[in-house]
Amino acid sequence: MLRFLVRRLALTVPVLVGVATLVFSLIHLIPGDPALAMLGETAAPEDVAELRTRLGLDRPLLEQYGHFLNGVVHGDLGTSLRTSQPVTTAILERMPATAELAAAAMLVAIAVSLPLGIAAAVWRGTAVDHGAMTLALLGVSIPNFWLGPLLAIIFSVELGWLPVSGRGTWAHLVLPAISLGAALAAILARMTRATLLEELREPYVLAARARGASRTRAVMRHAFRNSLIPIVTLLGLQFGAVLTGAVITETVFAWPGIGRLLIQSIGFRDYPLVQGCILLIAVTYVGVNLMTDLVYGALDPRIRYE
Repeated sequence: MLRFLVRRLALTVPVLVGVATLVFSLIHLIPGDPALAMLGETAAPEDVAELRTRLGLDRPLLEQYGHFLNGVVHGDLGTSLRTSQPVTTAILERMPATAELAAAAMLVAIAVSLPLGIAAAVWRGTAVDHGAMTLALLGVSIPNFWLGPLLAIIFSVELGWLPVSGRGTWAHLVLPAISLGAALAAILARMTRATLLEELREPYVLAARARGASRTRAVMRHAFRNSLIPIVTLLGLQFGAVLTGAVITETVFAWPGIGRLLIQSIGFRDYPLVQGCILLIAVTYVGVNLMTDLVYGALDPRIRYE
């Protein structure tokens, strides 16, 4: 297991370097001058040129790229062009909000999807199955950039039950978490149903029932436990989707997280801040995938990576 862990960690290095290179290249290909955006369209050309020199934007791209990579290696992601605040500080200030929203969305998805998927598998072909899969289909079909405003209109504007934006209390978290976790819940419910149906056909489930185990024990203790591997895989892969989906959800609900910071930075052509946000998302995605692989061994001792 240790050799596998070391090998996977080594493979993440070129992945992260590739992400950094791609982000740096795309950001600098976007039309627009950050110096002009900061000073305004009516700024004098001399002032724009002076600001570009002060920010280092007049240097060759390769030199800027080398400076960026050198800073990343030493833990320095640069300074925001708009606020003159260190990028690392700006990201650390927003990270708790995004982590809170992502965790709440995952909890919503798990709490909704697992009971739906298990019920649909146990009562296959019944009204329970059809109803659960209809809800799952709706969850997959409705994008969060449409679901978010719809929830805000119903529960905030019309009913006045929940705040429409901001962060502070648990009430502020409800609508963003549901909006972000709905699609993941739908996918997990379908996966839970499919994998559990396969396990319920296995002879060991019938053997457990023959030994006197109740139906609930046979399903939950035996079949469901063995069906967790693909579910955990999907959870790990979809966590990256939760982070990218948070960009839209945080913008809709004015949630002060990394996603909203990323959108604001793109609008201001704040290259260092955009690169820092995307690198954080990439590192998180790679880390979650690594953790998913390690969880395999805990769930199924038969797996041997060596």
